[in-house]
Amino acid sequence: MSEISLLDGILITASSWLVIGLTGAVFSNRFSLITRVLFPLGAALGVLLALLALSSMGGGMQVRTLPLGLPGAPFHLRLDALSAFFLFLLGATSAGISIYTAGYLRRNEGPAPGLQCLLFHVFLASMCFVMLADDGYAFMVAWESMALSSYFLVTSEHHHAEIRRAGYLYLLVAHIGAIGILLSFGVMAGSAGDYTFDAMRKFSTLGSLPTIAFLLALFGFGAKAGILPLHVWLPEAHPAAPSPISAMMSGVMLKTAIYGLLRVSFDLLYAQIWWWGLLLLVIGLISALFGVIFSAIQNDMKRLLAYSSIENIGLIFVGFGLTLIFNSFLLPHLAALALTATLYHCLNHAFFKSLLFLCSGSVLHATGERNLSKLGGLIHRMPWVTWLALIGVLASTGLPPLNGFISEWLLLQSFLFTSGLPQGYLHMLLPVAAAAVALIAALAAFAMVKFFGVVFLGQPREQKLAQTHDAGIFERIGLLWLALGCVLLGLLPNSVIALLDPVTRLLVGSSLISAASSHGWWLLAPISEDRASYSAAILFGSLALFIPALFFTVKSFYHGRQKRVPPWDCGFPLQTPRMQDTAEGFGQPIRRIFSSFMRRSREHPSPFDAQPRYRSVVEDPFWYWIYLPIARLVEHGTRLIAFLQHGRIAIYLLYSFVTLLALLVITKG
Repeated sequence: MSEISLLDGILITASSWLVIGLTGAVFSNRFSLITRVLFPLGAALGVLLALLALSSMGGGMQVRTLPLGLPGAPFHLRLDALSAFFLFLLGATSAGISIYTAGYLRRNEGPAPGLQCLLFHVFLASMCFVMLADDGYAFMVAWESMALSSYFLVTSEHHHAEIRRAGYLYLLVAHIGAIGILLSFGVMAGSAGDYTFDAMRKFSTLGSLPTIAFLLALFGFGAKAGILPLHVWLPEAHPAAPSPISAMMSGVMLKTAIYGLLRVSFDLLYAQIWWWGLLLLVIGLISALFGVIFSAIQNDMKRLLAYSSIENIGLIFVGFGLTLIFNSFLLPHLAALALTATLYHCLNHAFFKSLLFLCSGSVLHATGERNLSKLGGLIHRMPWVTWLALIGVLASTGLPPLNGFISEWLLLQSFLFTSGLPQGYLHMLLPVAAAAVALIAALAAFAMVKFFGVVFLGQPREQKLAQTHDAGIFERIGLLWLALGCVLLGLLPNSVIALLDPVTRLLVGSSLISAASSHGWWLLAPISEDRASYSAAILFGSLALFIPALFFTVKSFYHGRQKRVPPWDCGFPLQTPRMQDTAEGFGQPIRRIFSSFMRRSREHPSPFDAQPRYRSVVEDPFWYWIYLPIARLVEHGTRLIAFLQHGRIAIYLLYSFVTLLALLVITKG
């Protein structure tokens, strides 16, 4: 393939997604065609996109101008290492989600499959064009197409009022964020009004305008990423959306915001200021801590995963901030280390969070429940989903040898080298930040143990759970694809770092490839072997040998020497599911420790109640600190406007007369 043909291939792939969507809309009553042909074909195109992006990672820059858009303002496209990496993320993750969706859709159940097919593939194509856009106009068209298609997917079951509210909130925050992005492009376009990214790259780095452009971009892309305090849409939209859409939004769409901020910070704004990185680091830490605390106390399965996404996006922002700090102080190798951790975690989160959302979708289909208090014991009825969910849980908790460990380990390695920074107070702040990252990782493990233990282990908490069924063949293939990604990304870190090498060289002018490849594929030493090293292969091999050996030893020594008797029942010979730990009880220690972060309300039963119930509700305090006051202010403003709009022509003529008099007085003065 020639270089230009790779970009052409990616454009053909994105256009083919649109054709698949239109075909599904035309043949909306052909359920078998949609689920057995179109969605699997979309998955195959995802694999093709990943391969094309992988082939173009080190192939240099490729550009294309499409005869679309407005007269004199065609669409400019550009494929470089940064866009190729995120296109690889999009293609590889969407392949598993698409094939899963082929089995997830049900005939005569839920939204129309043809409409879902159209919106789903428009969503994919628009994200692809976001990563290829090379001018502000094309970027905003693709960005808004992504927002609108995802909005309609979130509100698929719009006959529920709470889903309509969640969709409206998501669309509102998305458009407010889009205004910030557009204003950022406007600042960088300058007085010439040239919205091509090539013109923005020549933007002056003097004065306060670069900082204004960066802050506007942070606001706009942060709204899409779900950082505090712009996160409120995320825990509402994910439970409302179908599970494959939740997986796509959390696994891929949130990364488009990371892509956009990377593009602005390192490409369009050539110079960086160190306190930009400090701001990102602080916002990331607060978002991660807030997200993991609220994740640990949730009783809704999908809401728990949504808050977990806020936590992971916060960690990505922490790595992003460290990269900016190192780069601003001309420490390119350390900047490459922090950027590698950031990009690696983007890829890891795309796989394990998509896997967990899809597993929750299988549970929801089989049981009809999202409430953790009504689940349990599904390991016996859904073994495929259980064991694949376990891989996602272990990856999310950052346990080796799976992928979540590598990126968090690299992030902590980045903190170990902050002592060389010239700012003294950074030396005091960054160790505290490293300790906060360790605390966040521990709380994330707590939340994932709660998720897996309450849903899959123990006894069924509801009688209807005895009728549950495991995932179908297409769902299993999608789950296996994502689980395999979690395993391979964990076992082959040097190969992934080699994949990231062109991106880090493009953005910060350095990479880890020499240190990562000097010890072969099996040993990772990001700085030097005497400072820190890790071998997933050795760890995996040790576990593979130790666990069977331990099992064989125990069985050899104790087999036949003891009688099988019922376990000690602690004085309760007739245990019931109500006696096992609940989701509320599991999260109670976190609610007590971090109660100052929450807005809690309790309902205590009366001692005379025949069936006493205790209820504790934890709400997001940002609703009451920020959003409700803004809503009241807007309401007062609309009342004032309504007062002025009487609907009487005489009043409107009076307004015009008073305005004319005022203009005459001002002009005369």
